[in-house]
Amino acid sequence: MALRHGGKILADQLHIQGVRRVFSVPGESFLAALDGLYESGIENVVCRHEGGATMMAEAHGKLTNEPGVAFVTRGPGATNGSSGVHVAMQDSTPMILFVGQIARDHRDRGAFQEVDYRAMFGSLAKWVAEVDQTDRLPEYIARAFLVAQSGRPGPVVLALPEDMLSAAADVPDRPKVVLPSASDYATQLEAIRAKLAQAKRPLLIAGGPMWSEGAAADLRAFAESSELPVAVPFRRQDYLDNRSSSYVGDLGVGMNPELAKSLQDSDLLVLLGAELRDIATDGYQLIDPTGVVPPIIQIHPGSDQAGQVYPVEIAVTARASDVLAQLSVMPPITGAADWTQQLRGAYEAWQAPKETPGPVKMEEIVPWLSENLPEDSILTNGAGNYAAFLHRYFCFKGYRSQVAPTSGSMGYGFPAAIAAKLENPERTVVCLAGDGCFQMTLNECSTAVQHGAGVIVIVVNNGKYGTIRMHQEKTYPGRVSGTSLSNPDFAALANSYGGSGVTVTRTEDFPNAFKQAQQSGALSIIELQLDDEVLSTSMTLSQTREVGRGARNQD
Repeated sequence: MALRHGGKILADQLHIQGVRRVFSVPGESFLAALDGLYESGIENVVCRHEGGATMMAEAHGKLTNEPGVAFVTRGPGATNGSSGVHVAMQDSTPMILFVGQIARDHRDRGAFQEVDYRAMFGSLAKWVAEVDQTDRLPEYIARAFLVAQSGRPGPVVLALPEDMLSAAADVPDRPKVVLPSASDYATQLEAIRAKLAQAKRPLLIAGGPMWSEGAAADLRAFAESSELPVAVPFRRQDYLDNRSSSYVGDLGVGMNPELAKSLQDSDLLVLLGAELRDIATDGYQLIDPTGVVPPIIQIHPGSDQAGQVYPVEIAVTARASDVLAQLSVMPPITGAADWTQQLRGAYEAWQAPKETPGPVKMEEIVPWLSENLPEDSILTNGAGNYAAFLHRYFCFKGYRSQVAPTSGSMGYGFPAAIAAKLENPERTVVCLAGDGCFQMTLNECSTAVQHGAGVIVIVVNNGKYGTIRMHQEKTYPGRVSGTSLSNPDFAALANSYGGSGVTVTRTEDFPNAFKQAQQSGALSIIELQLDDEVLSTSMTLSQTREVGRGARNQD
């Protein structure tokens, strides 16, 4: 074996694990790793902020079901990058973050940018470790890939002291990680089918990690053949073609009131990889964990997930995709057709546009996108009320056409779009972002241009942090503080980066603006200038303020 410095050992191990692309902001603390990547054949996407780099890595993990990999430097690099680690943890996304670290003999002296990463990331990641010996790099990296992908997937953080990384060793490489195979759960499948056959108002909830196109097809086959209703959690609408007769909507922010009621009325909930959290249950109000809970069947790859909040009658430790592959080829289960049709009808009624004020109407633009985008387009978003228009009015037609954070992280949509375009250059990638959301990561415009990621960004500009303003008006009506924004000319910004920019002030101008962006093939920004009264899909700013005043008067 030839001597290799730690950076070369690391890069070789990444190659063995199948890594094709990493996202980084360079730092002097991991120069040896950068040198190792130089001739590795692994693409190094250089980003403008560590938060953007980790969000891109997280989105890559979502899109591929393989760990997204990011490199950041010590101290402020790691703290900046923690935002993407949080998204990965909440979204159960496989991801590995490598953090440069001070030299080993400088520890505990308050050295430049010194941080205890085990303490810092201890509650944000599945596993955090610091590699002290160069010859143990293959061991740690292999374990990182195993932990990130097994059970409930999530992020792993490895700190790399710079002197360890630059030192040489003659250690052999570890082979590609092999994940544990699924256990036998045939008896449980029969019990699940028996429960479904008895139920009059069942509801399947499909979500969670490590899905695939095959899993989405199996879900559709199983649900439609048995005429069962399928809902999805927050920002998981692409798990089932929304045109399916079994699709009944999403249990997200601002959900259809009829779907919310069905969650309470159901006599059997089947969680296919999903978890019942606060958003799906409207802050645990729709189903109170301390009260009477409908029977629950939970299928999840994490052995410790079932029963954490709600009692579970049947728990299957497996990936939902593996279970669905078997359920889809079994004889249909009948008995809930009327219930399914009722919920489907409520979903279709919810799609009827509700008019908003002003000449630019999101309730018309989003359906236009739904009807005119190629079916394999990928849509990304971060956080904000603008996203509710996408979630309510867009018809998602295929798996992995939606990439969004269940953690509600602002600024996520644009880095995610860049990662999606780099991974799928032949597909149309559209990022919807609010004016506040976009400005958190718009510096990654440089990254998009440098690496040829021709994404289309639709900036929904209402001059405010809309979601916070909505809550502010409900709680302290008329007392506006800290939610107004002064914004740049977003179209001019795109042009300054060498991209294409258009400002839309009328709905009827949007189709041509979008076609222009498509034809440019480069980074494009379409700014939608909304009326100040536009606040949410259901209420204007003034209406929201009146609701708040009414509530205060009652108090």
